[in-house]
Amino acid sequence: MASVLVVEDDQFVRSALIRHLTDASHTVRSVGTALEALREVAHFRFDVVVLDLGLPDLDGSEALKMLRGITDVPVIIATARDDETEIVRLLNAGADDYLTKPFSVEHLSARMAAVLRRSRSGAGEGPPSSVLRVGGLTVDPLRRQAELDGARLDLTRREFDLLAFLAGRPGVVVPRRELLAEVWQQSYGDDQTIDVHLSWLRRKLGETAARPRYLHTLRGVGVKLEPPAAPPAGEPPR
Repeated sequence: MASVLVVEDDQFVRSALIRHLTDASHTVRSVGTALEALREVAHFRFDVVVLDLGLPDLDGSEALKMLRGITDVPVIIATARDDETEIVRLLNAGADDYLTKPFSVEHLSARMAAVLRRSRSGAGEGPPSSVLRVGGLTVDPLRRQAELDGARLDLTRREFDLLAFLAGRPGVVVPRRELLAEVWQQSYGDDQTIDVHLSWLRRKLGETAARPRYLHTLRGVGVKLEPPAAPPAGEPPR
């Protein structure tokens, strides 16, 4: 079953969701504020997040934006708002689905199952191409595995998608708009989402924006991935 984070400040609703989801054999953690939710996803892996919009410390739409900056976990919005424009905005901002309150636990379970099917299907997709190699970096799109100098990289789903997309185009500057469309499946969005994922990916590749090795950002243009430049003769590699 699924590992679920319930973000809901109403204690009665929260308790009911925890009880019913636990009865359905899901593993459930719960919090009542946006900041607690951010801490949870930073420390634990979840299969899905159920996010209430009416949180006491931060509006849920802002919480969604911040969540998308650090994780690609599927998010189901739970909202009393039924304005179509607002719902479309949330979906474009990275929500995977939404439920309008009040809703039944059975309805939530059905939506969760659908989101998880899409997520796991997407995770199983990969171009049937050969392994990609860029310098000491190896990316296997089919097995969704990546290694740097023989050491396995522990990447989130979105980090792997970003790395694999760039590794398939070594030395090519990929515009941010193309990254949003191909990696995030969004026609438009906030550049901060890309910047945060690039920052996390750089950290795992052992580099920084100030001293890049593989990932190079061209301000106002895009991002490219290429093998590290060879050091001058007599100088040890960095």
